[in-house]
Amino acid sequence: KLHKARLLDPTVMDARTVITLATRGGAEAIGLGEKIGSLEPGKQADIIILDANRPHLTPMHSPVSHTVYAARGSDVRDVLVAGRLCVAGGELLSLPLEDVLTQAIAIGRKIKLGRLSGKN
Repeated sequence: KLHKARLLDPTVMDARTVITLATRGGAEAIGLGEKIGSLEPGKQADIIILDANRPHLTPMHSPVSHTVYAARGSDVRDVLVAGRLCVAGGELLSLPLEDVLTQAIAIGRKIKLGRLSGKN
């Protein structure tokens, strides 16, 4: 939304364009447009399912606009990566959450101390 504030124009870049840039545009930017970025035969199926039964998403007049401007990470209910279910009902299935949190804390400490490198 920063582009709207900077240009003082609420019509700059509609929600559909933002989603396209985040999906197809992101895939193209990292050179993976042939493999990811859209739901098409032969591409990896990466999908998130949002829980739309949240007060801040009600009433939902435009799912696209709500996804861009109102949805939060905590609204993600299910995640499929390459067609494999990784999050179900908000619960991480693919990795032990405690291990992920422990590693994130350790990396955060290294960053804070300025000691993050490929060797640490």
